[in-house]
Amino acid sequence: MSNDIKIKKGLTINLVGEAEKRLENAIVSNFCTIRPEDFHGVLPKLIAKEGTKVKAGETIFYNKDVEEMKFVSPVSGEVVEVERGARRRIMAIKIKADKEQSYVDHGKFDIAGADAEKVKSYLLASGAWVFIKQRPYDVIANPSKSPKAIFISAYGTAPLAADYDFTLQGKEAELQAAIDALGKLTSGKIHVSVGTNSNSPLAGLSGITLHKVSGPHPSGNVGTQINRIDPVNKGETVYTVNPQDLVIIGELLLTGKFNAERVVALAGSSVKKPRYFKTKIGSEVATMVYDNGVEQNGNDRIISGNVLTGKQVKPDGALDYYSNTITVIPEGDDYDFFGWNRPIFNKISTSRALTFSWLSPKKKFELDTNTNGEHRAFVVTGNYEEVFPLDIYPMQILKACMYKDLDEMEALGMYEVAPEDFALTEFVCVSKQPHQKIIREGLDLMIKEIG
Repeated sequence: MSNDIKIKKGLTINLVGEAEKRLENAIVSNFCTIRPEDFHGVLPKLIAKEGTKVKAGETIFYNKDVEEMKFVSPVSGEVVEVERGARRRIMAIKIKADKEQSYVDHGKFDIAGADAEKVKSYLLASGAWVFIKQRPYDVIANPSKSPKAIFISAYGTAPLAADYDFTLQGKEAELQAAIDALGKLTSGKIHVSVGTNSNSPLAGLSGITLHKVSGPHPSGNVGTQINRIDPVNKGETVYTVNPQDLVIIGELLLTGKFNAERVVALAGSSVKKPRYFKTKIGSEVATMVYDNGVEQNGNDRIISGNVLTGKQVKPDGALDYYSNTITVIPEGDDYDFFGWNRPIFNKISTSRALTFSWLSPKKKFELDTNTNGEHRAFVVTGNYEEVFPLDIYPMQILKACMYKDLDEMEALGMYEVAPEDFALTEFVCVSKQPHQKIIREGLDLMIKEIG
């Protein structure tokens, strides 16, 4: 039996270039790049220096603040470059991959006979703990805090998001092993959300509370589901895990091998053959992008992630640690003459002032990165509330973050939000304010001042 969640507020952004449900092996990447910036708030202490030989699953750095939290290599090979920035901050670790991969054997894990501490120790030592995030603050989970519940969303509603029903096919054993282990970490429930008409492998697992979700984006965001199921209050913690990361955790528990395999959706209007690829975390995006009709010298933007929350990467860049989508869309560096003063049919807008996307709710649009306006002071329009389904005042919480009022941030519900929850309000913002950046800075302030 499942619990239905119906979301009414939001905005589904239908874009051209959805990945065809066809899986291929990507060209094997010669290099793997790990960027510590993917792990927000982590201060890395490097272990594997230039010239070091590593196996897949071997520690390359650890967290200075939580030394038992290890970060491991997705591939075996040689560390060929450690890129540093200001004050010798580690920006990237580049590994030249071996032709034949070798793995660290962490040993099979006895889930049935383990308690919470054994599960934590195993996941921390093997590098799999980094896949577990927490609310509040949307950072890697603090292993010293016990969560009241664990949330997993297998319902992707972001533009051109990977279809979890497809990417998780045949992974039931790994998913069940991960769920069994995570169940040891909480005295509460493991909440799993799928689409109403979903055929998800997660739906048949034991030890979960199943929720069927319907509605526009961001109904698939785990933050939306937490808000509807069991909101986070002051002093409480919940864990969140991405479904594909569950597969890595489960395989590690069953085999002792850290297999950083990813099924990635290559999508976007600039991709001539959008489809799914099997690759590894940190692989070069060029191994997937340029074999699929994307012009190497074209005026396109490559995004690791979706168009709302992903990060721009260079053509020689790498898939980040948590993404399962690569999106390629045209660069929006041109301007429409009198674009603000004529009817618009080819862009999405929540306004009905000379815009007509509301007449064709199922039409797919070919959008670029143009913001269609410039940065200006906040304008109160009521647009945010139309697309923001959380029981929180979006404008007020954004302003509280900007003037750094911790008491007001707490009162308004800052403990349960993450930057991705404000991606849609940023998309519809007529003031072109960077909502996700504002929320991230507000969360960082709370970590520093409150902990």
